[in-house]
Amino acid sequence: MTTACIELKDLKLQTQIGTYGPGAIIPKQHLLDLTLWIDPKLVLIAEDAMKNVFDYDPLVVEIDRLAGDGHYETQERLMTRIAQACSKYPEIESLEIGLRKLPVSAGSGSLGVRLSIDNVALNNMRE
Repeated sequence: MTTACIELKDLKLQTQIGTYGPGAIIPKQHLLDLTLWIDPKLVLIAEDAMKNVFDYDPLVVEIDRLAGDGHYETQERLMTRIAQACSKYPEIESLEIGLRKLPVSAGSGSLGVRLSIDNVALNNMRE
């Protein structure tokens, strides 16, 4: 069995997530990890040409746009919108998203949410 994925790690998002009161620790960074499983035919290519691979650049641009699209109360809402953006690409067969904020306490730690979407769930999002 052959599988292929595209991995985006530690993308620093320019976003505003959460509401914090006086004295609360406000995260300095929100980092995105995104793994996209695609058809191996889009990786094992005979000819070095963009037409033979999945062009992920437009998706990264859309993620940046969504992150800066306004204030989010929760990480989960931004993740949902990123998953919806991914569902628009038929080349993506399944995906995993991780979004974390840091620091969490005393200048250290990260806290995040991870979501895995299989092919069936992704196809349901497309309908």
